[in-house]
This record gives sequence, C-alpha cells and structure tokens, in this order.
Amino acid sequence: MSKIDLIVDQLKRAFDGEAWHGPALMEVLDGITANTAAARPLASVHSIWELVLHVAAWEEVITRRIQGEALMLTDEQNFGRVFAATEMAWRDAVDRLRRNHSKLVEAVSSLPDSRLSAQVPGKPYDFEFMLLGAVQHAAYHGGQIALLKRTRA
Repeated sequence: MSKIDLIVDQLKRAFDGEAWHGPALMEVLDGITANTAAARPLASVHSIWELVLHVAAWEEVITRRIQGEALMLTDEQNFGRVFAATEMAWRDAVDRLRRNHSKLVEAVSSLPDSRLSAQVPGKPYDFEFMLLGAVQHAAYHGGQIALLKRTRA
C-alpha cells in the first residue's frame, strides 16, 4: 500500500467509520437534530453545528492547498455562523461537510507519493504533515461532538 493509499484509508476511516479510536465523525453526527446541533450546553465552547462548519471549511482549505492555493480562513470562516437553526439548514451543513470530504479524498487520491514531501503553499510544512493532520482533525472534532451530543441526551 502506498503512503497516499494509507492516508486516503485513514481519511475515510476517521470520517465514515471503522476507525480504530471508535465512532467516526459521520457516525457521531448520526441522529443529531438541528436543535441539538445549534445548542450551546457549555457557554465557552462551540456548538456541534459550528464544529461541523469548521471541519467542512478546513477540508475545503486542504483541498484547495493541494490544488496550489496558499489559503487561510478568516475568524468568521473558521467556525462559520448558524443563521437559522432549521432542519433544512442543518442537513445543508452536513451535506456541505460530506461534499467537501469527498472532494478532499478525490484530491488526495490523485496525488503521487512524491508530492507528500513537497511544501504546502504558504506554510512551513509538507503535504504529508497536513494530510495526516486532516485525519487527526476529523477524529478530534468528532470526539468533541460526541461529548456535546451526550450533554443533550
């Protein structure tokens, strides 16, 4: 298995399932309603919805960096904003997350292993570091969401 194949496998596991650490991000999101997603059970933490927007934004950033852009997010783009806590808006946020993840997996799948050691545009690290970070990012925020979900159960 190539390094790219391994990274793609880990991206899929952290996002969709069969992860070593436990439930993957999409497994944790299963059954969450708009009310639960928008709730702020702890005043000083982001809501589930904001975390979903955050992961979606960063998966898009990583995809665009693979395509050669030196890109960063503004503070507002980083966690997004919930404008209307409706079921339709919540489904749209989760759909955006799925689409961005699919694009990321597609972009990573097309990379040669030799690209992993190349520097990310505008960053002091290489693509391998960034892509392994994307796996960790999904797992980390999935864990946060799991805890927030339990506060609403």
